[in-house]
Amino acid sequence: MTLAKRSLVTIDDLSTGEIEGVFSLADEMLESTAKQSAVCRGKIMASLFFEPSTRTRLSFEAAMHRLGGSVISAVDIGVTSLAKGESIADMARVVGSYADIIVIRHPWEGAAKVVADYAGVPVVNAGDGGHQHPTQTLCDLYTIRKERGAIRGLKIALWGDLKYGRTIHSLIFALAKFGANILFYSSPGLEVPEHVIQKLIKEYGGELGKYQASDHTAKNNLFPLDAIYMTPDSPHQLAMVPDISFQVELKAGVDALYVTRPQKERFAADGEELKGKYPVVDEKVLKGKAFKKTLIMHPLPRVDELAYEVDADPRSMYFKQAAWGVPVRMALLALLLGSKKGSLSEEPDSSIHKIDYPAYEQDSGVRCPNPRCVSVQETEMRYIKPAFKIVDRVPLTLRCVYCEHGFEPEYVASSEWHHGGLENKKYHRADSHWTKEIKSENLIVFSSRSEAETRGFKPDHSVETGHSGKTGKEEK
Repeated sequence: MTLAKRSLVTIDDLSTGEIEGVFSLADEMLESTAKQSAVCRGKIMASLFFEPSTRTRLSFEAAMHRLGGSVISAVDIGVTSLAKGESIADMARVVGSYADIIVIRHPWEGAAKVVADYAGVPVVNAGDGGHQHPTQTLCDLYTIRKERGAIRGLKIALWGDLKYGRTIHSLIFALAKFGANILFYSSPGLEVPEHVIQKLIKEYGGELGKYQASDHTAKNNLFPLDAIYMTPDSPHQLAMVPDISFQVELKAGVDALYVTRPQKERFAADGEELKGKYPVVDEKVLKGKAFKKTLIMHPLPRVDELAYEVDADPRSMYFKQAAWGVPVRMALLALLLGSKKGSLSEEPDSSIHKIDYPAYEQDSGVRCPNPRCVSVQETEMRYIKPAFKIVDRVPLTLRCVYCEHGFEPEYVASSEWHHGGLENKKYHRADSHWTKEIKSENLIVFSSRSEAETRGFKPDHSVETGHSGKTGKEEK
């Protein structure tokens, strides 16, 4: 198996075997950096960073230079043609004709997918809004693997802003893929988004249990939890054990504590403020029994959530994470450009439930409700059209293919009404029995009654009465 000419938009684009192959090559790059100077000679990387970056941008550029390649860059939307109204798709096509690979960071969620769809060369997502940051996750996993030898069965605690932290969202799926158990401790109001949780449970198996910290936890200086995800091959099943089992798990120790800063730059987009005191990791916290042998990790930059006193602690790993970003990204670039083959396993991910979700194919005017989604922000819609997968029927849930946000439409209809007669062109409540009966290829969804009626549909009895049950024979 090869990664040549492929893109990395989300962490799901790589199997566990492929990730291990990247890590094996990264080990080789780390041991003999000076010998890699001809690996990508003659290749050009376009570095497009339209949000601030230090580690990611410089480590990618350093990686390409150490491989013998060249770098062209753009670091401000205001000095590109995007500021003149150029579409992301057009920009991707143009830059793809100048470079052999594109690395992009963009504030709009799903922007990296659009670039990958149109560039014609491999594209690496260096962070798209609050969506994902897959190469940071590779650095995180590489650090855990280097320090612990393996990831399966470990207990990894996620601390801080779990709502807007794109590194968190990529890491959650990667940890589940590798069979780790995940402990969640978020700042109030910054819990993991529901669409991330639903994807985690449905596609990665395992169980998620909500948890309320007890007085016993506080008295024994144990880690306070919001929730815990237990991998499918864990010997403990949450449905079979009481809350006390959480405390037993914690007494055995947390293998890694992953700290994140509050992503304040994303609060404004949602009109939110920090709803509670942001938790701080310092030496006092780390004296807890659960953290005796814990790796202290952080994607950086930090603000006030990680005390500087922790830097001297041998458990701190965050500067190693940053340093190891260079060999990891060297390996990734070499593999995507086809300059190295590596030892990539063809074994499928046994921990993931591969689900072939049907596409929502109707152009009903429905849009992604996420205001930060590229399909919403790119208002001209010259290339980008809203696109969704039908990920559930009860309740009916669509997932945007760009930002992966899920949402539940209010009303549904069928494109196959009775003999095409407009008098039977009806729409129904999404929680009615019709939703399950309409075939996926015929399904039409609406966000409001006015939207349905503007398109010529009439309300059925359930819409008028507010009753979702079957009310008699009506055509689909």
